[in-house]
Amino acid sequence: MQETKMSKIKKNGLFPFCAGLLLIGLGTMACDQAPKESPDVTLKDYGSESTVLNIEAYTLSNSNFRTVLWTGKFLQATLMAIPVGGDVGLEQHPDTDQFLRIEDGVAEVLMGDTENSLTFTQTASKDFAIFVPAGKWHNITNTGDVPLKLYSIYAPAEHPHGTVHRTQADSD
Repeated sequence: MQETKMSKIKKNGLFPFCAGLLLIGLGTMACDQAPKESPDVTLKDYGSESTVLNIEAYTLSNSNFRTVLWTGKFLQATLMAIPVGGDVGLEQHPDTDQFLRIEDGVAEVLMGDTENSLTFTQTASKDFAIFVPAGKWHNITNTGDVPLKLYSIYAPAEHPHGTVHRTQADSD
């Protein structure tokens, strides 16, 4: 009978070692996890083609205010880099739900039912997700000391295929 990988780990005494490392958040590489590779990043709109990429690497590589990364029939992914003190701009998408995830930086998130009543205020930073329901007014301001790097998913798509805005002024 062939010995499984787990039974070998248990037999060799590595199981408690790896479990302990995982519990304290150290050394997951020692527990047979594949290393993260630095992917080649080509910033472009991959259209509606089947695509797999490292979203964190792409988001961190983007220096444009907005770069559309993927545009499908019902969904779109964009990358954003907001300069220190800058913001996304107060906006509302009447028929589009929006998901945003921060990969680097700190932000103040504002939302409300009208543009003059942004009653929801929350601080968000790396690894935080922001969900904006269709019809909700919202703005995200970079309150940190580095560019705010995030990606946004719109359903349905919000921008034309291939959109790149180098600055916020370009997007206006």
